Amino acid sequence: MATDIDRPAIATAIRALTEGETDTVALMATVVCELHHAHPFADWTGFYRVVAPELLKIGPYQGGHGCLVIPFSRGVCGAAARTGEVLNVPDVDAFPDHIACSSSTKSELVLPVWNGKGRLLGVLDLDSNTPAAFTAEDENWLVPLLAEVFHSAEI
Repeated sequence: MATDIDRPAIATAIRALTEGETDTVALMATVVCELHHAHPFADWTGFYRVVAPELLKIGPYQGGHGCLVIPFSRGVCGAAARTGEVLNVPDVDAFPDHIACSSSTKSELVLPVWNGKGRLLGVLDLDSNTPAAFTAEDENWLVPLLAEVFHSAEI
């Protein structure tokens, strides 16, 4: 699906807003705000933070309520955290064990987020009420941007 998002401008804004920041929650809140308001298909944008072995809890987000707790063993977010792989799901109903935090969600893009020491901090979750809303282009610019922004992140 084509989007009219100005990826370079959003990346520049995120870099400027997060420069020198090392607090993980502050970084997450800033990234979520910018992405949510810039991506035309993002109906819910948020982070799930690693808070214990094999456990994610909701972090900063924009949109309606999200699930509060997600084990690594469940759903798209759990699978991305468990495998360390980006998951772009064009039809969430076709994903085994999808957790429906919102019944309106049709597609989802989940990206694992690490700091520069290789510690998994959590996952960035973009949900859309539009099927197949996210593209490989979304993945290709977000993965390196997240690596850059969270490189010096501390818990």
